[in-house]
Amino acid sequence: MKPLKPMNARRLENFRANRRGYFSLWIFLCIFLVTLFAEVIANDKPLVIQHDGEFYSPVFMTYPETTFGGDFPTEADYRDPFIIEQIEATGGWILWPLIPYAHDTINFNLNVPAPSPPTTDNWLGTDDQGRDVLARAIYGFRISVLFGLVLTLFSSIVGVAAGAVQGYFGGTTDLLFQRFIEIWSGLPVLFLLIILASIVEPNFWWLLGIMLLFSWMALVGVVRAEFLRARNFDYVRAARALGVSDITIMYRHILPNAMVATVTFLPFILNGSITTLTALDFIGFGLPPGSASLGELLNQGKANMQAPWLGLTAFSVLAIMLSLLIFIGEAVRDAFDPRKTFR
Repeated sequence: MKPLKPMNARRLENFRANRRGYFSLWIFLCIFLVTLFAEVIANDKPLVIQHDGEFYSPVFMTYPETTFGGDFPTEADYRDPFIIEQIEATGGWILWPLIPYAHDTINFNLNVPAPSPPTTDNWLGTDDQGRDVLARAIYGFRISVLFGLVLTLFSSIVGVAAGAVQGYFGGTTDLLFQRFIEIWSGLPVLFLLIILASIVEPNFWWLLGIMLLFSWMALVGVVRAEFLRARNFDYVRAARALGVSDITIMYRHILPNAMVATVTFLPFILNGSITTLTALDFIGFGLPPGSASLGELLNQGKANMQAPWLGLTAFSVLAIMLSLLIFIGEAVRDAFDPRKTFR
């Protein structure tokens, strides 16, 4: 394995020395990896079914009801007592996930009206539609983090490219870009989302595209300042004199220096992306109704004050997620700060 450069080794050592951020990274990665396999942990379809000497995996494949002795060619309802009886009649068995509910599964066997309090069947209770709160929290955590990661990645690419062009070329290019950013940043994002929501039904990719139109400006100022500072350095002038193209100079010589400041901002941009999605879901202009959403769960908690488990669950998941990301961001910032030295 190729050893790290001395500077990168020092940064890694500084990151590890920040114990709060280091352990927060491991905790966040463990939670995120668990939620990536949410279908195996929380699902209304069994993991494995043994029926008539054959093995089936409904989590990964769709089987008609006739496969298990039913009458209809449609997908089997594995919670139907008739299907369960047909499977057990042949000496078969069913292996359910840890949480036998998906994010959109309605529990029709509640003893009290929904939203029902926590029980041994629904560990964190149900929402006002009878759906399992824990399952929705697991799926909501995953979609929030994935949305934030994808939005952060694409907005960083666009923002770094725009800031690099502004800072490197300067002059009229920088002036026009700055005026454009001032106008673009003044547009009312919420009003645009409301207008678009009345035209098309928002989904994951629609929201991602709309938010990308405005989130890329977060890194422009940092990258622009770094390119403005470095474009007149001697090694850049020497590269120009040798006939090196502008793209090569920007990518190979100046960008690595600008990425130091950029990387320290990424965890905080990720935090802002997750918060934006949660806020949009809370006011009803986010993901489609029925989606696993922490913002929608918060809204249910506000509308059902007699069911405190709804608001407390959503608040706890968001508080833990955002706190871990903030601690990771602080550790990354300290790792890239040349003035910080930990022993």
